[in-house]
Amino acid sequence: MVGMGAYRPAAAVPSEVIAARFGRTGDWIRERTGITSRRYAGEDETVEGMAVEAGKRALENAGLSGQAVDLVIVASCSQPLPIPSIAAGVAARIGAPTAAAYDLNAACSGFCYALAVAADTIRGGSARTVLLIGAEKMTSWVDPTDLGTSIIFGDGAGAVVLTGSDAPGIGPIVWGSDGSASEMIHVPAGGRMHMEGQAVFRWATTEIHPIAIQACDRAGIRPSDLAAIVPHQANLRIVDALAKKLGAKDAVVARDVVDHGNTSAASIPMAMDRLRSEGRVDPDALALLVGFGAGLTYAAQVVRFPSALATV
Repeated sequence: MVGMGAYRPAAAVPSEVIAARFGRTGDWIRERTGITSRRYAGEDETVEGMAVEAGKRALENAGLSGQAVDLVIVASCSQPLPIPSIAAGVAARIGAPTAAAYDLNAACSGFCYALAVAADTIRGGSARTVLLIGAEKMTSWVDPTDLGTSIIFGDGAGAVVLTGSDAPGIGPIVWGSDGSASEMIHVPAGGRMHMEGQAVFRWATTEIHPIAIQACDRAGIRPSDLAAIVPHQANLRIVDALAKKLGAKDAVVARDVVDHGNTSAASIPMAMDRLRSEGRVDPDALALLVGFGAGLTYAAQVVRFPSALATV
């Protein structure tokens, strides 16, 4: 992993504004979710457009041009149309017109799924440099009159650049799914998102931390070796519960959800970019990524934060 970047829409919507729709207060939302504000994309801010901006920033951070990219993967569950892929449009707009390109939908686990696929693609020799982006416009799928979802979700994009290295930088993934519980989070045909919030909360706070511990085991480290924990930014209570159960007391815990809400597949790369830009995680330090969400899907892996600008 040699570069990171993110795009955050300019419009910040405070919890007070959302709460007023339902006769509640901003404090009521913060007590239940930890969210103070979230970003809403405007009509001219598309999933593809946000992905392009995040991708360009990640390439700039890596010191690379679009011509170096031979594969673009966009993790998203809010793409407006089934075809063409968002990734193909991104590839053309970043200056990689002949790069392989495809979208991956594993909802809030999508970034971790795509990261594993990208790393294995490089190891297998099918690509040398991959631009991986998580991009979401969740407000397109959320019913503004639904209390359970409208207080949580926001929009944005985050990206990383991956390239081959003699030193392993992406650890083995632990992943899976439970389709028998898929109705807990779904979008019905022609409708808006439905989520059984309490059931999802119980699942995330009881079933996910063993996955995270397995990822540490597979990487050959202990949780105490971690410099950072970057869970999917679903809800601050879930983030803090997961971090506490891991017991990595000295690790920085990403809490980007407070200011940006739940951005599904974009949440982990956005949170990573924030930790990097604020200088809270040293280059080459170990970080645990943990995704979980609709499907139900889950995934976790240990990674090294980018070093200085790439030289490849």
